Amino acid sequence: MGDTGRAPSVVPGQEPSPMPRLALYALVVCALAVAAAVVSFVQGNFLGVIWVLLAGLSSNMAWYYVRRAKADKAAAAQDAA
Repeated sequence: MGDTGRAPSVVPGQEPSPMPRLALYALVVCALAVAAAVVSFVQGNFLGVIWVLLAGLSSNMAWYYVRRAKADKAAAAQDAA
């Protein structure tokens, strides 16, 4: 289930998704963590700090997956040229 070293199979004429699926999942987790932190702090519970940390982690994951997809796309374009 690891990286086999093969290029991802892309059907000619098929547009790739604009954002990797893992980045979208990380953004959803980030938004939910921010909402949970706000609710937690409004209720006077300082456990919201944990939610803030989770939001930071998931936003960094989303940023990483978007940048990795752009780098993979640029490498594929350079190999094709």
